Amino acid sequence: MELDWSTFALEILNFLVLVWILKRFLYKPVLDVIGKRRAGIEKTLEDAKNLKAEAQGLQERYESRLADWDVERQKARDALAGEIEEERTKRMSELQTALEQEREKARVAEARRLEDLRRQTEQTALTHSARFVTRLLEQLSGPELEARLFDAMMKALVALPEGQVKALIGHTEPSPDGIVVTSAFPLSEEQRGRCRDTLMRAVQTDDPVTFEVDQVLLAGLRVTVGSWALGMNLRDELDGFTRLAHGNGTE
Repeated sequence: MELDWSTFALEILNFLVLVWILKRFLYKPVLDVIGKRRAGIEKTLEDAKNLKAEAQGLQERYESRLADWDVERQKARDALAGEIEEERTKRMSELQTALEQEREKARVAEARRLEDLRRQTEQTALTHSARFVTRLLEQLSGPELEARLFDAMMKALVALPEGQVKALIGHTEPSPDGIVVTSAFPLSEEQRGRCRDTLMRAVQTDDPVTFEVDQVLLAGLRVTVGSWALGMNLRDELDGFTRLAHGNGTE
């Protein structure tokens, strides 16, 4: 079989024309479409990449904001806990102060009650004692006891520093009756003379001395010069003891 060069040449020419036609009308549009698709895909990928980056940025900001919120919330919790603790401490302090005040009031009230009870007890005891001593001394009173009290008073007047009685009497108003000596029982002439001499030396005066009897004294003497009086008798002692009893009860 012979090769027909003219036919072969035409086949080649047809092939070249086909290639040119394909390249001109088919391949180039396909490449353009492929290029546009590739560009679209690349743009989509770029957009996706940008969206991903933006999403990551948003996520990071969100996580940072969450962390900030956690910090702020913890700070708020700490602040609230501090305020609660401060308020609790304040309330506890106020409560403790109130309790201390109530305890102090109760202590003072109890101490006052005990003191009142003690005073009442002392007053009762002193009152009973005064009554007992009064009854006892009333039974013991008599001329013999008065004689002993008379001697004791004379010794006391002699033992006074010189001029002391006169200085005391000098602050009182003068008495027109002079010196009055009151006794529970009548004094003997010897006792009156001794009493007069002792008073003259103690008072350093020559005022008259008047003697009186008052059984209320029970036993003993009372010397009166104006508003000044010196007593050594059972009645004055009992009255003083009674005043002491009432005074201790009403302090």
